[in-house]
Amino acid sequence: MLQEGKIYIGTSRKPDDSINKGEYLELKFGNRHGLITGATGTGKTVTLQILAEGFSNAGVPVFCADVKGDLSGIGAMGEPKDFLLKRAEQIGLDPYDFQEFPVIFWDLYGEKGHRVRTTISEMGPLLLSRLMNATDAQEGVLNIAFKIADEGGLPLLDLKDLQALLNYMGENASELSNQFGFISKASVGSIQRELLILEQQGAEHFFGEPALKITDIMRTTNDGRGAISVLAADKLMMNPRLYATFLLWLLSELFEELPEVGDPDKPKLVFFFDEAHLLFNDAPKVLVERVEQVVRLIRSKGVGVYFVTQNPLDVPEAVLAQLGNRIQHALRAYSPREQKAVKTAADTFRPNPDFNCADVITNLGTGEALVSTLEGKGSPSIVERTLVRPPASRLGPLTDAERQKVVDVSPVRGLYDEDFDRDSAYEMLAKRAAKAAEQAEAARQAEEKPAEDTSGGSRWTLPGFGDDAAEAPSGKQARPRSSGYKRETIMEAAMKSVARTVATQVGRALVRGILGSLKR
Repeated sequence: MLQEGKIYIGTSRKPDDSINKGEYLELKFGNRHGLITGATGTGKTVTLQILAEGFSNAGVPVFCADVKGDLSGIGAMGEPKDFLLKRAEQIGLDPYDFQEFPVIFWDLYGEKGHRVRTTISEMGPLLLSRLMNATDAQEGVLNIAFKIADEGGLPLLDLKDLQALLNYMGENASELSNQFGFISKASVGSIQRELLILEQQGAEHFFGEPALKITDIMRTTNDGRGAISVLAADKLMMNPRLYATFLLWLLSELFEELPEVGDPDKPKLVFFFDEAHLLFNDAPKVLVERVEQVVRLIRSKGVGVYFVTQNPLDVPEAVLAQLGNRIQHALRAYSPREQKAVKTAADTFRPNPDFNCADVITNLGTGEALVSTLEGKGSPSIVERTLVRPPASRLGPLTDAERQKVVDVSPVRGLYDEDFDRDSAYEMLAKRAAKAAEQAEAARQAEEKPAEDTSGGSRWTLPGFGDDAAEAPSGKQARPRSSGYKRETIMEAAMKSVARTVATQVGRALVRGILGSLKR
């Protein structure tokens, strides 16, 4: 049943339930994206598992989320259970060999795998706004914050960096508004409250260094198989917005970093987006449009994106149109919305004259699906009622001891397991605030004694952080200060920051990509 250049999905049946033919996903169309849908308990996870196995054996790295915890079994040898052997016999899978696959476990919390982090800068204002469910006004303030950080040489790495920058913006809202547009103190306060909520929900584990390198989820083994990166998402699903935003960030990083390759013989990476409805629930129109754009364009970078969800209506039509490989498990049709979903699913397939898709969808058994994949010159195949093949790896989760054993021999062991906190916006602003306090104290003391003649050039500071005592040209009487200290303009502050950045890192530019993340 196995064929070169193809992934075996299962065997289709004729109307009389006799064996028809094998159903395959051609590797050269693996980057044309796909959709796996079906009600709970109909076999979506097993379908994801057998596709991941097929891509891995073909040398294609895979990234997928383990929402329920049972996908981890892909890292262990399968077991000859009766119902699996029966399915193999039904579809003519002979020999039915068992196999374990190269797995790298990841976990945002570092409990069930290697830590996964990114920086606030790499997340970008758009995705961060989505994570916080920010209003338009709050999103505007976040965009200004990133602008100030980029121009001022203030690295935003973790939550405390952004919190420190927002404190600074709130204290100097009037001066900054003149340069960057209106900054509402109320919006700044609202964002700070949302950051506190995110911190309590565990988002501080996600932001920081060392940040995940895309190359570490695109590894292959010495024997040519693609590594399967499995993200432990059972705990992460307690915060579904963080889960969806993280996967969308990862997708945007792939889009920004990978080069154009056109249509390769097989994908460079396959990305499974489980519980895909969480990505689009209550998403603003601009975000949905950008997701559509990324999905459409990332194909030419050799990345296949497969959405896994219960209902095809969970995916917007503009995105749905990009998904050429489709596997539809059973749907229930009790409510009007469910009936509409069945009709939508049936209408997306190339019809088969032997049966009515809408009728079959509601009567599919567990581990059975309607399958249509791209073939020939990229046109969808006629839909077939298919018995999905049993997996070669274990059906069910690994034990904690088995998981830890895999982590201990992982190729990325030691790369992400320890936090690294270098000087960033929080530390830099704290130092500048301390220096400003010293300068303010020096200015106060200078007012209490006669001014001295000094010489020197102009200097720049960030607004609100003070300045040295006013200096008069050599040989002239210094003018007494009437009160406080002299502030430089925000343009002078930005120029100084930019000059310092250019002096230390010549030619480095901060560019934000299509989803607002930092483009390296």
